[in-house]
Amino acid sequence: MKKEQIETLGFIPQKDIVYNKLLPYADKLDNESNEILAKIKANLGRAVQLRELWPGAMFWTRKLANYLRLYGRKFSKEDHVLFIQLLYELVTLPHLEVSMMLSFTRPLVSLLKKKELLSRDDLQLPWRPLYNLYEKILYSKTEHLGLNWFPNSVENVLKTLVKSCRLYFPVSATQEMLDEWRPLLCPFDVSMQKAISYFELFLPTIMAPEEHEQGFRLWFDELMSLWVSVQNLPCWEGNLMNLFARLANDNIGYVNWDPYIPKIFTRILRSFNLPVGTSQMIVPRYLSNSYDIGHVVVWISSLLGGPGNPAQKQLNGLFNSIASFYHPSNNGRWLMKLMKLLQRLPASVVRRLHRERYKKPCWIADVPPSHRLTEADINAFVESMKQPVLLAMFSKTGSMDAAQALQNLALMRPELVIPSVLEKTYPAMETLTEPHQLTATLSCMIGMARSLLCAGRHYPEGPAHVLPLLMRALPGVDPNDFSKCMITFQFIATFTTLVPLVDCSAALHERNDLTEMERELCSASAEFEDFVLQFMDRCFALIDSSTLEQTREETETEKMTHLESLVELGLSSTFSTILTQCSLDIFKVALEKVFNFATTNIFETRVAGRMVADMCRAASKCHPAESLKLFVPHCCRAITHLTTNEDVQKEEELDKELLWNLQLLSEVTRVDGGKLLVYGPQLVQMLQVTLRLRSKQGYSLACNLLHHLLRSTALIYPTDYCSVPGGFHRPVSEYLPIKDWGRAGDLRDLRIQWHVPTAEERAFVFYVLDLFLQPELQRLQKYAQGELDMSRDEVLQSLSIVQNCLLGAGSLLPPLDGPPVPHMVPSLVSLEETSLYIGVDYDTSRENYREAICKVMRLLLRHILEQSEDDTKSLFAIIKIISDLIHFKGSQKHEFDSRWKSFTLVKKSMENRLHGKKQHIRALLIDRVLLQHELRKLLVEGSEYKTVHKDLLLDLLHLSTSTYSQVRSKAQSVFFTSLGTYNFCCRDISPRVLELLEPNRTDITQQQFKGALYCLLGNHSGVCLANLHDWDCVAMYWPAMVRTGLSQAMSLEKPSIVRLLDDLADKVQRQYETIGIDFSVPDNLVLIGRKLTESQSPTPSLPTPTDMEMEQGLLMQERRNADAVERYESLVNDLLNCLQEPDLPWKFEHMAIGFLSLLLRDDYPLPTRAVVFFTQCLNHDALVVRKVAISAVGGILKQLKRPRKKIDVNPSEISGVKEPEGLLAGDREGNHWLQYQGSQLPRSEQEWNRTTFVEKTHWGYYSWPKKLMVYAPAPEQPEDLTPDDMTERERAIYDHFSNPEFVDQLIQFLSLEDRKGKDKFNPRRFCLFKGLFRNYGDVFLWVLQPHMERLADDSHESTQRCVAEIIAGLVRGSKHWNYQKLEALWQFLIPLMRTALSRITVETYTDWGTCVATACESRDPRKLHWLLEMLMESPLSGEGGSFVDACHLYVLQGGLAQQEWRVPELLHRLLEYLEPKLTAVYKNVRERIGSVLTYIFMIDVTLPQTQPTKSPHIQAFTERVLLQLKPLLEGDEEIQNHVVEENGVGEQDERTQAIKLLKTVLKWLMASAGRTFTTPVPQQLQLLPLLFKIAPVENDDSYDELKRDAKTCLSLMSQGLLYPEQIPLVLSALKEIAGSSSWHARFSVLTYLQIMVFYNLFTLLDNQESVRDVRGLVIRLLEDEQLEVREMAATTLSGFLQCGFLCMDANMQSHFEALCKTRLPKKRKRERGSVVDTIPSVDLVRRHAGVLGLSACVLSSPYDVPTWMPQLLMDLSAHLNDTQPIEMTVKKTLSNFRRTHHDNWLEHKQQFTDDQLVVLTDLLVSPCYYA
Repeated sequence: MKKEQIETLGFIPQKDIVYNKLLPYADKLDNESNEILAKIKANLGRAVQLRELWPGAMFWTRKLANYLRLYGRKFSKEDHVLFIQLLYELVTLPHLEVSMMLSFTRPLVSLLKKKELLSRDDLQLPWRPLYNLYEKILYSKTEHLGLNWFPNSVENVLKTLVKSCRLYFPVSATQEMLDEWRPLLCPFDVSMQKAISYFELFLPTIMAPEEHEQGFRLWFDELMSLWVSVQNLPCWEGNLMNLFARLANDNIGYVNWDPYIPKIFTRILRSFNLPVGTSQMIVPRYLSNSYDIGHVVVWISSLLGGPGNPAQKQLNGLFNSIASFYHPSNNGRWLMKLMKLLQRLPASVVRRLHRERYKKPCWIADVPPSHRLTEADINAFVESMKQPVLLAMFSKTGSMDAAQALQNLALMRPELVIPSVLEKTYPAMETLTEPHQLTATLSCMIGMARSLLCAGRHYPEGPAHVLPLLMRALPGVDPNDFSKCMITFQFIATFTTLVPLVDCSAALHERNDLTEMERELCSASAEFEDFVLQFMDRCFALIDSSTLEQTREETETEKMTHLESLVELGLSSTFSTILTQCSLDIFKVALEKVFNFATTNIFETRVAGRMVADMCRAASKCHPAESLKLFVPHCCRAITHLTTNEDVQKEEELDKELLWNLQLLSEVTRVDGGKLLVYGPQLVQMLQVTLRLRSKQGYSLACNLLHHLLRSTALIYPTDYCSVPGGFHRPVSEYLPIKDWGRAGDLRDLRIQWHVPTAEERAFVFYVLDLFLQPELQRLQKYAQGELDMSRDEVLQSLSIVQNCLLGAGSLLPPLDGPPVPHMVPSLVSLEETSLYIGVDYDTSRENYREAICKVMRLLLRHILEQSEDDTKSLFAIIKIISDLIHFKGSQKHEFDSRWKSFTLVKKSMENRLHGKKQHIRALLIDRVLLQHELRKLLVEGSEYKTVHKDLLLDLLHLSTSTYSQVRSKAQSVFFTSLGTYNFCCRDISPRVLELLEPNRTDITQQQFKGALYCLLGNHSGVCLANLHDWDCVAMYWPAMVRTGLSQAMSLEKPSIVRLLDDLADKVQRQYETIGIDFSVPDNLVLIGRKLTESQSPTPSLPTPTDMEMEQGLLMQERRNADAVERYESLVNDLLNCLQEPDLPWKFEHMAIGFLSLLLRDDYPLPTRAVVFFTQCLNHDALVVRKVAISAVGGILKQLKRPRKKIDVNPSEISGVKEPEGLLAGDREGNHWLQYQGSQLPRSEQEWNRTTFVEKTHWGYYSWPKKLMVYAPAPEQPEDLTPDDMTERERAIYDHFSNPEFVDQLIQFLSLEDRKGKDKFNPRRFCLFKGLFRNYGDVFLWVLQPHMERLADDSHESTQRCVAEIIAGLVRGSKHWNYQKLEALWQFLIPLMRTALSRITVETYTDWGTCVATACESRDPRKLHWLLEMLMESPLSGEGGSFVDACHLYVLQGGLAQQEWRVPELLHRLLEYLEPKLTAVYKNVRERIGSVLTYIFMIDVTLPQTQPTKSPHIQAFTERVLLQLKPLLEGDEEIQNHVVEENGVGEQDERTQAIKLLKTVLKWLMASAGRTFTTPVPQQLQLLPLLFKIAPVENDDSYDELKRDAKTCLSLMSQGLLYPEQIPLVLSALKEIAGSSSWHARFSVLTYLQIMVFYNLFTLLDNQESVRDVRGLVIRLLEDEQLEVREMAATTLSGFLQCGFLCMDANMQSHFEALCKTRLPKKRKRERGSVVDTIPSVDLVRRHAGVLGLSACVLSSPYDVPTWMPQLLMDLSAHLNDTQPIEMTVKKTLSNFRRTHHDNWLEHKQQFTDDQLVVLTDLLVSPCYYA
């Protein structure tokens, strides 16, 4: 930052945009920015002090956001803090409407973005207002009732906001957050998810090391032990992991992760859900709740390094275990995750390295030196990733992920990565048959280009590869293979951008200070010329094969296809890059060549011609003087020669040569304007000849020439993009280009050459305009006034000339000006425009052509619309011209957007993330500066709305409602863009649109009507008039839209109109967001506003408001709030008046009712008239209306809810127990009083009123909130409503519902079927009834009673559902009834529910389950004791058959599950009741019992700091079950499912009973696999032997239920996560079973082991003893007498070796080799007829075991050849002729080896000696059978 700049500004800017200093008019910007900043400060401060949120504060916030885009953070630190504080207060205003809140949030987030600019000392933000805002919106209590409408984006925007703010929360925040959210940590409740996600989002993790005690140390151990002890991936575990990842990343070196590392990596590996083992089932829960890869990567990269680098060892293990999944032959749903891991991990490590080594230090603490990554750490990391990345290059998902990974790895260690990729690249360039290999390797090379060139001492031989690579890439320019062609262009362009193409071979003789490497490069650089010429030849071939005649039939289109235009783009950009980087000598040769090619052939102008012209343009752009000297005279000669004949002017089809020369001329003139002036006269002469040609193709090309000529002389643009400033045109002796290979641009020394139009050039532009534009405008004006006759083609030709003049010279023509439209919106703040200087001083002495064009166009438009409306082509041209008149200042918005996109893409692919500091290549930096210039030109959002604009907008509106649909749609899109451009213009134009929809106008055609509707609808990105967030607009539009139903032009017969109306209604419903009615600004905000207007440097442009102005502001605020309420009520009344129109069609009636339902709010009650209307609609004939009315009335009842009195209580006074110090969760003395105890239920009014009821289930489980608020006892609550106390609104509903006929009708409607078989329990209806009984007590109960009794007795689906909805509403609505009313209620309900439940059917049992669950949700169980006791009576009575039993259990489960940990007594009773019935016969009952058991034992968890539960324990239950299962464990015979499924007379024997019991237990194990938090491993182990005994070995679905279930259970159990202390138990159990006599069991042990080891890999590896045990077990089973077991053991061993669990050592190898050498006994001659000895001898088994062991080792490396492999293959080959089964094994192994190594056999061959190869070839080539 220079001194003089600071003096100009008067402050030190926080961080401005560097690119601004490089603009040609940079010296003017400091004053300009200060002026704008002073305005923003003054007006934003004033707006807040005058309490004007809209338009004042909104308008100037938008200006602030634009200021940030234009200048970055160019203000002082004090201002920065003030802006943030002001916006933070605005965002957290309690009543602010959400759309406003979002508009304040976005600039706030960008102000907070660069966290290094403000430390916590500069800025502190309170966290509570943000939390209240988040809670209010994300957990809104009223949104589901339709009282609040939020936009979809709100959640993400708020999350981003919290993330940006949490850095600045005060130090005490952590403790406050823990106190606030700890009480929610009840793992059985949804509140757990909420608490953990709050922790993840809000807890601050960046603090100074000395503050850690008040930061993460407060919660780290507690949450970490929670995470470690949860085994079954609940939905909140991912959030917890994200929090840890963030903590690790922010505090590298301050948290000791070592004890947790194995557990972390085990869980990460599990979260990929990889398919392992022979039979695989995945718990569905694991798929939905897995970890987010983005956070996993951050966590891993933060763990690396430190003493001993333990995480790297685990990471090696992780990649070893999953490496083979990356091989291109594997594919599955898990692949995306693995690829993401690969792509993001190197990027994350690079980010960390950048932070440790290159980032500027700031206030955030650095990584302590002991934990920084050392060189060795980086080596280890790159090595561990290398193999998977090289495999993934050719993956099915494309090579992009691998390319990004390689780009980052090469930044860190080029010498490790690049050679291996080059090894794959060179062969890929030679191959013709596998183009996929070429595209993959080239895209990887592109990412590594800069590392290859600039690796310096690490990889000095890098640059030597450039030329060979470029030369070999040339054949890729292939017209037949599009993707290959494109990637080749990209590859060549990337490398040539980085390398100056200069022949330096002369330096070898002239200089003697060169290193060996430099000498080599110098001699190689002689080939550059060849390369350029060969490339051109390839391009010419490509062009020849894509001419129109070759690629199209005559009939097809003449435009370019999409692919062709992409090739054209690739070709022209690559060629222009090459020429930019050439030395002059090479350039001249190339120019000669391209000139000859272009002038000796004649091309058609559509496809090939465009490509050639592009190449010529590229040449003339690089060196205009040399190129123009060749092209211009040649083309001019040709054109003059061909147009000498008079007839040419009249011809429709012109000579091809003439067209081609015109095209060529129009393209080569797109160059630096200064060099063009010399040829000015010649070019003007050409234009005079060709602009009036009759042929459309001819004059279009001439217009192009005109456009380019004007554009080149009038615009500001950079003229050189060479990679070294100043080019390469110095002699080799003083400048050696080789040193600049791969050089980055230097921002301080860019030396951009700008083209800024000189006085001569401007004079030339206006000369051309006077010559060509003036006469056209005069002709058109005469035509429009009827004085001159012109044909349509002539009009079009004139318009085309006008349009191209405007496009060419637009940047020199001042924008349209005139008086603004007055009185748009009332405001106390000035809403003035800020103007930006864009390098042009407009010349006012010359004619203002923009205004001239504007006048003529409006005249012409009127003339055409009146005289010849079907001349649509001219209308299109006029629309385009109007659009340019309004918006065009030298660049188009859509072009700018696409260039911005491609800039970011190129930047990503070429940037150096490691060193940072904007080290991009020069061309990119120049491009970015140009984009900054364009951005200034385009930032005209919020321009002032003037009368000129109004006229043009009305013309556009006229066109948008004209006769022809194409004209309409083109005009509409311009119309919408313009509406978004000018401030507040919508208010001015709206009435004009609505006039066309007036119902009483008779002169409107259907086309106008449709056009007007489209104008309301808007397009997908622009403004939607029907939905502006403003009472004035909505109150005007909605009634008007409904009234269109009465218009004569409206006909519902036309499908297009019906569709339009549907879209409109739908868009309003979808996009509506609640509009605020309270715009009050509190005093603390006014104070911040005052600070802003009183601040200095720059001094605000206006003074602080006076007291009088402030009072006026207060008055305006009150008036604005009153206005809003008034508008709201009048809108509701308007809509109701519309609905009373007798002739309104039904469609519009529904639309109006929909609009009305959007107008319910939670801060202002609905007017009485509307309440009556909605209540009557409950009995409307149309189902749609009834549905809307049900939810509306539910919302209205919520509005009318009376407040209840709450008191805060002290839990320890109630329980009489002092709360312990520290954390103690679970069932403890202090929360015993919350639980259900049959002996102490409140059974009389006094007891009832004495009891403290706590409704929410989670309070008290983990810890108590600071203040426990509960409802006061019934006597202290307000009295029940009597009809006399009611307000009008309450009375309206009361009258309807106490009318029996109304209720009859309602119940009839509610018990109808809606969609057969699809209906479910409807929460909206439940809310309706809940509201009725909550607000009015039991008044309506007696009206409903007869209906409920009738419905309950009818077993039809819809009637049962209706009564279930009413009962759920009744129970929840009776929350505050007094004891007598409740007792009466339950006396009526209990018999009713008994009746209903006895009639339960397949269709309705889920509804009853939902009903009871809904009734019990968030209610104290002591309040519901009647219901719970009724359900507990005897669920399995068997009266209604097995189905009814299962349903009763289901309903009971619904109720108990909601009560979680508060009903231990009931759970014990239920378990006692169920245990004798566990041997139930019917499958559905068994499944239900299994599920119920899961819920009973769910509460028995082993979480940290949690007391053992009072609910039933699994251990005791398992012991009792095992006693009954004893008969099955003792016998050895096969367990068959031979139970006769009937309740036979007499007791069946113990064994049969045990089998039935086992079936139920299996159902329970299966049900609990995904649902519980911790797995009862010791208890499961006791059942294991039994399961192994039953589970079948083969995959066959025909087995009975018992065997299938056993198999599923094993699969699920083997995937479980094990604690380290559980592992020895499991292994000893498995060992025991491996000694069992059943070979099925031994076989299953192996399949179980495979999955268990993989899913707990790192936990097991952490314990050497377990590894030894597993190894011993597998090797022992290799020698099993049963062949199948031996083979499975070999498979298991091979898998363990492959995932790196076991390693191949000499010990193992010699063991197998010894086994192989076991001698087989000689074959004895047998007598015929003697029994053959079938059991194999011990020796054969041992020998087979050895062979299998060797085979396992060979198969464990499917994609490479380790050093020990050749020897093992030789050992195996010796056994090829042994007896079976050995021979079979050897053959299988060899054929598998051949299959997996076939692809890369050339590489693998290197590992074998010649002798071994001979043997191998013999083995692998199958013998010939015909010899």
